[in-house]
Amino acid sequence: MLVWSRSGKLAVWSFAALLVGIVFLAPLAVILAASFAGQWNGVLPSGFTFEHYRQAGDGASGEAVFASLATGVVASLLALISGAWAALALRSQGGGAARTLGVLFFVPSAVPSVSVGLSLLVAFSQKPLLLNGTTAIVFIAHFVLISAFSFGNVSAGLARVSPDFEEVASCLGATPFYRLRRVTLPLVAPYLFAAFGLSFALSMGELGATVMVYPPGWVTLPVAIFGLTDRGDIFSGAALTIVLVAVTLALLLALERISSVQTQARNG
Repeated sequence: MLVWSRSGKLAVWSFAALLVGIVFLAPLAVILAASFAGQWNGVLPSGFTFEHYRQAGDGASGEAVFASLATGVVASLLALISGAWAALALRSQGGGAARTLGVLFFVPSAVPSVSVGLSLLVAFSQKPLLLNGTTAIVFIAHFVLISAFSFGNVSAGLARVSPDFEEVASCLGATPFYRLRRVTLPLVAPYLFAAFGLSFALSMGELGATVMVYPPGWVTLPVAIFGLTDRGDIFSGAALTIVLVAVTLALLLALERISSVQTQARNG
């Protein structure tokens, strides 16, 4: 910290707490209050009810929860596999070509998500690859948007791994596959968990491309929330937003716990 005086530290922490409270906590508190509200005509909501959460567990809202979870898990796994594979391949290649390909891998993340959705919609609306109106195009859209982040996380982890470990394993007669499975991947395991967690969080909140390509019957949570609020059903949309936050946070905490346990087991 660049502030050493006690009064200066107090001022900095107070400003940080105020900023966090206004920017992050206050909007979330308003959404949480709205999710339990029967009506909101004054300063505070009234008519406390669980009805909005009951509706979130069945019908179209329940299907949206399943669609988001399925899309997030499948797209994140595909992004993790392809991103890790690309990071390992470019690491072994090295040189200017590897840097150029690494930059190209980040191109989809620099393109607006609406543009990605529109391009996929146009590209896959004709034979022989007719995917428009299927759930597959939703998975592809999410995969395109999050794969760069998986690649970036795994690349950062590999950059921190000393080549000495792999060289020692090679000198002891380890095959490339054995070295990858027992040396390299365990060393970058925290980055693999982080890559999956980040990809899942991004997929769960993705709206721009999804709203362009989603078929009937496969409505994700962000699309469902957008639809509810667009129709004026703010309270049901708030309840689904809290469900979205809770599900995403629960999975991220679980991944963090698993990663910590594995790290302690390896170091202990």
